[in-house]
Amino acid sequence: MAKSRRRQAGEGSISEYATNAGPRFLIKYWAPQSDGTRKQVLRRGFHTRKAAAEALREQLANIDRGTHVAPSRMTVEQHFATWLDGLRKGPTTVASYRKNVRLHVVPHIGDVKLAALTGARLNALYRQLETSGRHDGAGGLGARTVRYIHTIIHSALAAAIDDSLIAVNPASKAKPPTAKQAKSPEMRTWDAGQLRTFLDWSERERPELYPAWLLLAMTGMRRGEALAVRWGDVDFEAGTLAVRRSAVLVKAKGEGQQLDVGPPKSGRSRVVDLDPRTLAALRAHRAQRGALSLSLARDDAYVLGRLDGGLRHPERLSREFGRQLASAARQLGDAMPPVIRLHDLRHTHATLYLRAGVHPKIVSERLGHATISITLDVYSHAMPTMQREAATQVAALIYGGTPS
Repeated sequence: MAKSRRRQAGEGSISEYATNAGPRFLIKYWAPQSDGTRKQVLRRGFHTRKAAAEALREQLANIDRGTHVAPSRMTVEQHFATWLDGLRKGPTTVASYRKNVRLHVVPHIGDVKLAALTGARLNALYRQLETSGRHDGAGGLGARTVRYIHTIIHSALAAAIDDSLIAVNPASKAKPPTAKQAKSPEMRTWDAGQLRTFLDWSERERPELYPAWLLLAMTGMRRGEALAVRWGDVDFEAGTLAVRRSAVLVKAKGEGQQLDVGPPKSGRSRVVDLDPRTLAALRAHRAQRGALSLSLARDDAYVLGRLDGGLRHPERLSREFGRQLASAARQLGDAMPPVIRLHDLRHTHATLYLRAGVHPKIVSERLGHATISITLDVYSHAMPTMQREAATQVAALIYGGTPS
């Protein structure tokens, strides 16, 4: 086995220098260049001698292994702009990435050289965002948002490694909010009686959007998926509905917003069975739409579309749901179910199915989850009751008698 070459004097050193913010440390080392020559590299900004020493050891080890990357003069802002332009993701994802980079990355570390970016600098960014990161100056960002920004940064820096701009990903050494700290807001669901109370009220008092609430609650579709359903997706004879696309709102700075229709979130189509009541309601809804205009009942027309045939705006549908809940509360008084979000109709659907003893695999297929583990993780709150029932049933098999 060949011995590694002994490093000569002057190949690496650490120096301290003064700044207005206090002492800082720099490292110097000789590194090979692409043309076969060697050049002295200088990196500044380390807060402690220990951090500088670790960085120096890492760079010298990379040189010994032949994995050293010559520092690029490209800044974070320049690399992120190039990376975003070539990003192969859906339009809403790209728009979201651009917005977060523009608001929360570039103003703080955009002028930092990629080669000088460290995990410590990213940690400082995350803490700053948590305390005063809101663009409107109204305080800090939530842990979930900061973790999302970290995900964007990590992906962009991973691409920088692929392009040989940096050797290691500093985001891998950063400490964003944990998954536990960034967990989604607690879901709120209705039980069967509460759901029926609202649906009965809507059918009676606000029938124009009753099909929307019924479809969401009885299929578990996402809002965008339900808005993109066409009449041709509904098989009234088989009693099924094909989820083939999703309506998404794309917002881009300087370009306003536009509705786009793409594949479902999972990227795959799925078919869900419909109950007789929902099928009957859809038949009646199609007949009513057809009476207004034959074009609204054609196979290519949107089931929940506007009266002019266009897509209904997703956010306006959510706001209308909130207004209808407020109206129902005034009329129903104490009988009114607790306030939930529109997306909670999807959670209600899943929870009711699981508590009814439906196998999680079937629930996962209806929801369009990529794996059953996602379903089990998201709806673990519905599992305890099922476990108790299962334990009672198995005990009855072993010891005889009937489950109590």
